[in-house]
Amino acid sequence: MKKLTPFVISCLLVFGVAACDNASKTSESAPSNPNEAPQAPSANTTEASQKDAQSEVRRRQLNEDIRAREQRNNATGGDAKRAKADLESEVRSKLEANIPKGQLTVNAADDGVVTVAGTVTNQQELAKIEKLAKEIKGVNSVVVKATVSTVTN
Repeated sequence: MKKLTPFVISCLLVFGVAACDNASKTSESAPSNPNEAPQAPSANTTEASQKDAQSEVRRRQLNEDIRAREQRNNATGGDAKRAKADLESEVRSKLEANIPKGQLTVNAADDGVVTVAGTVTNQQELAKIEKLAKEIKGVNSVVVKATVSTVTN
């Protein structure tokens, strides 16, 4: 027992030193200097990410996520009084899925009033905003401050 105690203490100390080693990198792409600004993604990476975000698969995923949230909400009592963050998140997802090229922001108030601002690419998308937002349970009214973008890319 007298030989085992120093061995156990030594193992704990070695383990403690190894566990407390402050390795700040979490991946190979982490900067070697923590004060260094992150590098901007390349144009190809940005374009690929944008195409993925606007794909039909992504739209279906967002709609399924919204449907799952609504089912969970209904399972927990179906309370129509929702937290502002929940309303904002669900409306944002709904708009992102159905108006993929829009640059929209969503703000919700405690009384279920949702304000949507930003730009869309055409009048049809602008007309869809209110209808899509009202599909989310807990949205009482929608204030649309969005406009049709006149900038062409």
